[in-house]
Amino acid sequence: MKATLFTIPASHPGWTARLMLERKGIAYKRVDLIAVASKGILRAAGFPRVTVPALRIDGRRVQGSREIARELDRLRPEPPLLPADPELRVRVEEAEAWGDEVLQGVARRIVWGVLKRDRKPIRSYLEGARLGVPTSVAAATSAPIVALSARFNKATDPLVRADLASLPALLDRVDAYIAEGVIGADEPNAADLQIAPSVALLMTVGDVRPAIEGRPAAELAEQLVPAFPGHAPPVLPAEWLAPLRPTGG
Repeated sequence: MKATLFTIPASHPGWTARLMLERKGIAYKRVDLIAVASKGILRAAGFPRVTVPALRIDGRRVQGSREIARELDRLRPEPPLLPADPELRVRVEEAEAWGDEVLQGVARRIVWGVLKRDRKPIRSYLEGARLGVPTSVAAATSAPIVALSARFNKATDPLVRADLASLPALLDRVDAYIAEGVIGADEPNAADLQIAPSVALLMTVGDVRPAIEGRPAAELAEQLVPAFPGHAPPVLPAEWLAPLRPTGG
C-alpha cells in the first residue's frame, strides 16, 4: 500500500490524518506544504479541493479527515476507526462531525488571530516541518502567509473574540463526550483523533492553555498528541479572555 499525505505544519486536521494512518499501521510519505501556497500545489496534484489533509493512497485521492477515516477503514478494517456497534457509531460520527465542523474552525481562527498580532511564535509551529527550506527562512518570510491565512480563515477580531467566549462550552462538550464513553476509551476512534488535535492546538496558545489544563479534554490531547508543535505566549487583550477565567470561588 503506497500512501502520500499532503498537509501543512501544525495543521490539526493534518495531525488527525497522521494519527489515523499510524493507528492503521500504514507507512506513508508526508509532504508538508506552506499555507496559502498549498492551494495551487494541491490543484496541480490533481485534488478537487484546496484543503488539507489530502491523501493519495494506492492511486486514489481522498481529501478531508472524515473522508480519509472511511477510506482507511475500507482499505484496512482493523483496527477500526468507527465502531461496529450501531448506536455507538452514531454517537462517534456525531462527535467526529462536530469536531470537524465546529471545534476545528474555532481552534484555527484563534491561532491565526494570535499569530497576526505576533508572528514571532510562527517558528515554533514549524518544528519538525519538511518544507524543503530551513524553518528559519520560512519563519522570516512568513508575514504575507500569516496575513493571508488570517484573512482566508476569517480570523477577524470580532470572530476571534466570539470564539474565545464560546470556548468554555466547547470544552464542556469535549469533556461530556469523554464522560459518556464516546471518546477517551482505551482504543481511540475517529472522533478521538478528530477532536484531540484541535484541543492540542488550542493548548499551544498561552492565553488559552490555562482554561484547558486540568480538564479531561487536556488529558485526551496530551495522551494522543503529545508532540504537537507550537507555543504562542500571551498576546490577546485581557477583556477578550474574561470568559475563560474561573467564576465563583
